[in-house]
Amino acid sequence: MTTVGTDVFATARQVADAVLYEGYVLYPYRASSSKNQTRWQFGVIMPPGYVAFDSSERSATRTEVVFEAKADAELTLSLRFLHVAHRTGGEMPDWDETAERQVDLTVAVDALRAAAHTEFFEFAGELRLEDGVSRETHPVAGAMVLTVTELPGPYGALRLTVEVQNRTEATAPDRDLALRHALISAHSMFALDRGRFLSMTDPPEWAKPEVKACRNEGTWPVLADGDRVVLSSPIILGDNPEIAPESPGDLYDSTEIDEILILRTMTLTDAEKAEARATDPRSAELIDRVDALPQEQLDRLHGALRYLRHVTGEAPAAGPAMSQPDEPPTYMVPSAPWWDPGADASVNPDTDSIIIDGVRVGRGSRVRLRPGNRRTDAQDLFLRGRLATVEAVFFDVDDAQHLGVTVDDDPELAEISRAQGRFLYFAPDEVEPVQ
Repeated sequence: MTTVGTDVFATARQVADAVLYEGYVLYPYRASSSKNQTRWQFGVIMPPGYVAFDSSERSATRTEVVFEAKADAELTLSLRFLHVAHRTGGEMPDWDETAERQVDLTVAVDALRAAAHTEFFEFAGELRLEDGVSRETHPVAGAMVLTVTELPGPYGALRLTVEVQNRTEATAPDRDLALRHALISAHSMFALDRGRFLSMTDPPEWAKPEVKACRNEGTWPVLADGDRVVLSSPIILGDNPEIAPESPGDLYDSTEIDEILILRTMTLTDAEKAEARATDPRSAELIDRVDALPQEQLDRLHGALRYLRHVTGEAPAAGPAMSQPDEPPTYMVPSAPWWDPGADASVNPDTDSIIIDGVRVGRGSRVRLRPGNRRTDAQDLFLRGRLATVEAVFFDVDDAQHLGVTVDDDPELAEISRAQGRFLYFAPDEVEPVQ
């Protein structure tokens, strides 16, 4: 067993860094804010002694993924978490800062097939004094237990199980005190040098039973750099997540929209900003960044075009929404704003239709829901495979198509949705027409 570098995680680490500090300090970024009185909600692995007092917390997480590996393949792992550093003294308020912790290792896949491996780790407590301010960390100890299991069938697939355990001997019944011995924002990354991981949300057909049998507790594993790297996150993500290029930096506040949080931060008074700067160095950096943000960069947050539809010289298929008008569309006319439902007479959600897999789909059509990987809404897990009825076909200002549907096996909810005009929305490639 050897300790290794983590260059293989360079791409995944960009998202992992955002996960590490997710919810670290919440708007308005002041220690006195009630939102910041109860901290650390994501990826918290408490000492077992505290979990005995509070069963809503956990002392271990479990990740299971299915993968294929060639002979002599090696598995590289990196466990990352935050370790509370309690700050007192000076002119700043008492506050819990953090130290970043990381445990890296590489192990042969064949060795794990032969026997499980337990990697122990420990970080001792420390007291640092600087300019009348003390920062104290308390001991944290734990283990990573790795197991590889051969799966039945002709494909030679394997299941990797990684259990991250907090083994710190601390029994304080007070949550704030117990957090000083906790693994916070804990997440892990796995990489294969000769092999591939299978998507846990869109596996190949042959692997679906094995993927479904995986147990993931307190984690959500996703592909993070093609199929060679997995990020096991305490936050639900889609495969191969990316940081939006428009984002000027971390805002920490529960994946809120950057533009909204930046605009709200701009409204803070000078006194509130001063308090936020005194709360935490990261808060201070955030406030300074927002204050210095140029208008051009703020404008970039207001909207982004992620793709352009391929246009050919051929005439598009028949249909009112696909035709190209000779005159500018009505939503470009000031007297008919784009957000007015009656602004564009060329579209009608009640009568428009689109072609999906050779079948014309419109209001009243029945479809089977197949949410895709680009969606990260946990409710999709409950909708996948269910039958639904199309209630309307929508085209947005970029001409992207959306189907508003109601689920067939919940007629009461469907009736309410129709009355309010509020539906579940899916892209054409996320539904399957039912003849």
